[in-house]
Amino acid sequence: MAKATKRLVICLNNAGYEASLERHKIYVALPDPRAEKLGQIRVIDESGEDYLYDKQAFRGVSLPQSVRRAVLLAA
Repeated sequence: MAKATKRLVICLNNAGYEASLERHKIYVALPDPRAEKLGQIRVIDESGEDYLYDKQAFRGVSLPQSVRRAVLLAA
């Protein structure tokens, strides 16, 4: 089975989750097809744990491979 790829997303709206998410910060999103169908996204937040959030609060980001690697290592 192929390994699911982590995605990088930027938080655009942290309303109601100010302690868990920072606006304009890049986060790692984990694959969760069931959550996606429900309009949610699984994100590793400020606690270091993954939680479901409204996917409208995030946008995917595309970075050069070297930058992507550095962000994932720092996460």
